[in-house]
Amino acid sequence: MANTEEPRDPSPMSPGMVVAYAVGLPLVLLGLIFLPAGTLAWRPGWIFLGVLVLGFGVSALVLARVNPVIYRARSRIQAGTKRWDKALLALLLPTLVAILPVAALDAGRFHASAVPAWAVLAGYLGVLAGIGVTGWAQAVNPFFEPGVRIQSERHQRVIDGGPYRFVRHPGYVGALFLFFGMALALGSFWALVPATLAAALLVLRTAWEDRLLRAELPGYADYALQVRWRLLPGVW
Repeated sequence: MANTEEPRDPSPMSPGMVVAYAVGLPLVLLGLIFLPAGTLAWRPGWIFLGVLVLGFGVSALVLARVNPVIYRARSRIQAGTKRWDKALLALLLPTLVAILPVAALDAGRFHASAVPAWAVLAGYLGVLAGIGVTGWAQAVNPFFEPGVRIQSERHQRVIDGGPYRFVRHPGYVGALFLFFGMALALGSFWALVPATLAAALLVLRTAWEDRLLRAELPGYADYALQVRWRLLPGVW
């Protein structure tokens, strides 16, 4: 039976939450990078932060113009998010966050990794590619939320434009670029360990989310027949 109710988008962030994001996120990033490094004078850390601010800043400006509802959708874990996804996020998010302090400890304090300049450059290219691919997916998909659920109150539908023409989960492709890119951009081989763990959890999440969408989102099974690959064309 068709849903005849008007679609209801998530409520906007409260002013307090906006301030918390604007103030808290930069402070958290500074702490994750420079406390483990042991000094504010670690130049690679500032270069890394500058690239992140520039990349995500440009992405945010574009999204504010083409798909502003994404900020509501991604402001919090929404009601109805699957329990298994909450449990998975409880493992994935700390593993993801660990990339930065591990890299800072390694490259900024102990200097245990000898990462060549070309690998650092590749890391920055990965970071920018990750921001770009994720931003592209968010630009065309108003249902791009941080939690896995069927957004029936928003009349969720299959998105098959933009990067969704090539793979079914392009946002996760962008995340994988970011995981490994951050480790290498900061000059750390040791940080590839949490990056690999985060990537493995994300691949598991991709499989489970894809199974849910096939079972519960109308039209997704047909879309999956047209776009065969979840993350990597020709492989999976």
